[in-house]
Amino acid sequence: MKRSKLKLYGFNNLTKTLSFNMYDVCYASTEEERKKYIAYIDEQYSAERLTGILQKVADTIGAQVLNIAQQDYDPQGASVTMLIAEEEVEKQDVVAHLDKSHITVHTYPEMHPQDGICTFRADIDVSTCGKISPLKALNFLLRSFEADIVITDYRVRGFTRDVKGKKIFIDHRINSIQNYMAPDLRHAYDLIDVNVYQENIFHTKMLLHDFKLDNYLFDMTEKDFSPKEVKRIRRLLKQEMYEIFNGRNMPAIKD
Repeated sequence: MKRSKLKLYGFNNLTKTLSFNMYDVCYASTEEERKKYIAYIDEQYSAERLTGILQKVADTIGAQVLNIAQQDYDPQGASVTMLIAEEEVEKQDVVAHLDKSHITVHTYPEMHPQDGICTFRADIDVSTCGKISPLKALNFLLRSFEADIVITDYRVRGFTRDVKGKKIFIDHRINSIQNYMAPDLRHAYDLIDVNVYQENIFHTKMLLHDFKLDNYLFDMTEKDFSPKEVKRIRRLLKQEMYEIFNGRNMPAIKD
């Protein structure tokens, strides 16, 4: 049944924030290959390309871009911050939007000092106020990064009022971030929810279903390793992924 449209007193100042930690895991067998992997990630996720992704996010949620700041870092990593508004604004109104609506991304390539495991993490925040919703960008961002592990949070903060003065702490139906996820993405991952409904806080962890070793090897294939090495590399990769997914160090996986 379609819900009647809320009639508000003044501006809808509910703040809605969608946050991601997205992880890509890879095995690079030598120091040279690990350096090549980091260089590849830096090229693939440069500040320029990340800016393009965030501009598409703004278009997807129907936001007006006010300002963009971007930075590549040495030796690796990039950051982009984009200030947005619900609609086109007059110059004198810009300040009112600075602390309310923004999109940011920060990247963190790193590697295990001994085992050849390399991990790329992208942290993304889409924060809006008013009618526009960051949830509209959920599927686009998941598809843009094709991550092995995703830790995502959605939170609605503050309140607005209807015309009679009654406080409204959330203006849409939701009991899980999965409600807004495309079916093909839901089916591609193992998902766990940890939600605090009374606080309008929603948390979903995602771990990719399929594990094909060739997808995790940089500049090599499974055929380049002995069966014993294949078993060891598979164990190392799964250990890394399970620990990231569970958010803690875990007992070693046995061969």
